[in-house]
Amino acid sequence: MNCSAVEHIPVLAKTLAEQINLPPDGVMVDTTIGQGGHSLLFGQTLSPDAVIVGLDVDEQAIQKARTKLKGLACKVILLHCNFSQIGEHLHKQGVKEVDFILADLGICSAQLADANLGLSFQANMPLDMRIDKRLTTTAADIVNKTDERTLADLIYRFGEDRASRRIARFIVQARQRQPITTTSQLAAIVCKALARPGRERKSRIHPATRTFQALRIAVNNELENLEKLLDSAPKLLKTNGYIAIISFHSLEDRLVKNNFRQNKSQDIYRIITKKPIVPSKQEIAENRRARSAKLRIAQRR
Repeated sequence: MNCSAVEHIPVLAKTLAEQINLPPDGVMVDTTIGQGGHSLLFGQTLSPDAVIVGLDVDEQAIQKARTKLKGLACKVILLHCNFSQIGEHLHKQGVKEVDFILADLGICSAQLADANLGLSFQANMPLDMRIDKRLTTTAADIVNKTDERTLADLIYRFGEDRASRRIARFIVQARQRQPITTTSQLAAIVCKALARPGRERKSRIHPATRTFQALRIAVNNELENLEKLLDSAPKLLKTNGYIAIISFHSLEDRLVKNNFRQNKSQDIYRIITKKPIVPSKQEIAENRRARSAKLRIAQRR
């Protein structure tokens, strides 16, 4: 996570600490290290024999985490890589088994504010959305080059917006006049598509939210990468080791829930959270971005 400008508050951190019993010499993999908030909380309980491996696709996040975690007694290894390749990168570091795998799938405030990432419709930014700048396809590439039907399917599948066909049609019409290159352009087009005369759209979220979510997921291959992480985890966890995933929308949560259930049916996992844990009213009041978070935890048998 690129959190250089805004202090990021780790979601459900105290709850995680209460649920996860990490041995003093344990090995933790924070697959979305961000500013290092979750890792700092666990790292303060670890001995010099312990290891924290932090992964992130955002190079600036690695630098931020390095500063935050430098005072810990345990060994800290920070890697600029995608968690879909967790097994390969751990093996390169000589790590064969781990006690805890954590993934916080949220986007932090500073990433939304970073004009270089182009994730937000709240300010005018280049329409990019690549959190990992090594990726080659931007959101602008998708909205300007994808055919209308495929674009509609993408917005429906990843954004779960029932108006996806109308939104795609408006995007295609707009790009015929001029290329769509900024977040403000795209947000205005989506708002126009959803503005029905005489009918008020009843929603607490901005009209462009679902379209922006869909494009971000597509650009960063988020669901495919999450599936790879979930598939890799059982091979990496020690007996009684934990995996904890904090998701922020139903597509992610569904993948996690189904994976945990499948592993439970094969006697691989014990599910610790029968229902997802959600933030308290107090945490949401202190950190509004926590409001949609859901935490699921499983333990390796």
